[in-house]
Amino acid sequence: MFLAALIACAISGILVLIRIVLGKTTFDRVLGVNSLGTIIVIGIALHGFYSNRPEFLDIAIVYALINFIGTVAVLKLFSTGSLGELKK
Repeated sequence: MFLAALIACAISGILVLIRIVLGKTTFDRVLGVNSLGTIIVIGIALHGFYSNRPEFLDIAIVYALINFIGTVAVLKLFSTGSLGELKK
């Protein structure tokens, strides 16, 4: 079962990499990078489960949060041109 999940992650990763390279717009590419980050989180969780080390799940959660915050920041930067206004 672990091998099937690993193969599914690998195939998904290859398809997402193709989407990143062939994406027509910047938003398509950002979505592809976010999807690749999600697949990496799943891979980290699978590795933690297979090696019977639950601390890998903590690492996967932190990586997922960083992935989400980074994606929101990049999309805000592309849509508005800045990450925020400086108050004087």
